[in-house]
Amino acid sequence: MNADIFLIGAGQTRFGEWWDKSLRTLMDEAISAAITDAGVTALDIDFVVVANMLGEATCDQAHLGSMAASLLPHRPPALRTEAACASGAVALHAATALLESGRAETVLVVGVEKMTDVPNDLVAAALMGAADAERDAPSGLTFPGVFGLVATRYMHEYGLTREKLNIVSSRHHVNAVSNPNAQFRMAISPEAVGASPLVADPLRLLDCSPVSDGAAALILSTKKESDTRLAASAISTDAVSLTERQTITSFAASRTAAMQAFAEASIGPRDLSHVELHDCFSIAALVSVEDLGLADPGMGIHLYESEDHLTVNASGGLKACGHPVAATGVKQLIDIRKQLRQSKKQWGLAHNFGGAAATAGIHILENLHA
Repeated sequence: MNADIFLIGAGQTRFGEWWDKSLRTLMDEAISAAITDAGVTALDIDFVVVANMLGEATCDQAHLGSMAASLLPHRPPALRTEAACASGAVALHAATALLESGRAETVLVVGVEKMTDVPNDLVAAALMGAADAERDAPSGLTFPGVFGLVATRYMHEYGLTREKLNIVSSRHHVNAVSNPNAQFRMAISPEAVGASPLVADPLRLLDCSPVSDGAAALILSTKKESDTRLAASAISTDAVSLTERQTITSFAASRTAAMQAFAEASIGPRDLSHVELHDCFSIAALVSVEDLGLADPGMGIHLYESEDHLTVNASGGLKACGHPVAATGVKQLIDIRKQLRQSKKQWGLAHNFGGAAATAGIHILENLHA
């Protein structure tokens, strides 16, 4: 990093179905909580970065940067980022660039999404905007189908069984029981995952993250210090279409972003104590732990069978905590900070990707009181 950047405040709504709350209301709730947590005033914020993917499709609302800035009394400059489900990570990366350049000293980052007020087929079609409209969509693929292909190939290459895959979603649901902000706070057995309705063979309903509403906000600063330092921020991209990939059982953008982030923080995978990764589908969790260097190829399931020194998706992940698309990458850092403070460990990592990891973002936090 070119400057010491501190996470000084965080706030979020609970993720779920918020029929009575608008995009503006959700942002206002998360922003107010973050300002209170930071111990600063709204006037201390000199730039706002908003992450959002689906505002136009689900709420007929664009121009969310200015809308978020108008929630503050001085209406600071603002912009909106969009990179599908990685919108939150890209917003954080943009904020980091503003802080490192000196163009801002205190930046508010907010991710927000409203997905439950429209029919499911509209949401599914809008989410396919994260895929390739020329090479993938004409075949009839939706994202469950995309990751069904990933799962099928992974099982073929590495011998993963359906019974083993059940463990992933089950573990994340168990983790979510203790998270007051999670959409689904109930334990689910591996057997229940395997018995849930088939969605895109071999993936079943309980392999899939839900449709969610919610907002999450962070305040990053080079001016005010805290116990949590942003040690690395890295973004990488890949071809949007699976047809242009050398493999679909590993995501190059995740690998590259992780490598860059570990180098920037001067640590390695074994130094981590907490990870929040992008489990939009259960198979994505296994691919991701391998891409992050936490397990060898084909061995990601062993991390779930023998997890000890490292927590993975202690929040419940996208599967159980919920996945209001652009809010996820911001919310992950809130969870990592919380976990580091509770465990008094030093290092935690957030991994957020969009599409089939056509964009991937990695952020590493350091607990300075560890």
